[in-house]
Amino acid sequence: MTLRTRIEEKLVKAFAPERLSVIDESHLHAGHQPDITGTGETHMRVRIVSGKFAGMSRLARHRAITDLLKPELDAGLHALAVEPAAPDEPTRW
Repeated sequence: MTLRTRIEEKLVKAFAPERLSVIDESHLHAGHQPDITGTGETHMRVRIVSGKFAGMSRLARHRAITDLLKPELDAGLHALAVEPAAPDEPTRW
């Protein structure tokens, strides 16, 4: 199972999102550090709309997602960009 798939499954289970997109952006970061080649799944972007975010601050939303994905971060996920929103909030995507 790919890292992207694991992340998607965890987010679906925890947040029951109305919209979810997990994007592998690793290729955009090739060469930023000697061990970042652009291959593999090192940089991910999560775009998620969930009713569970209603009433939560932006920081609390980020913290909930990063806490959930801590095992992936500890196992080598180098960067995680998070774009969380509640259903009635505007998104840029």
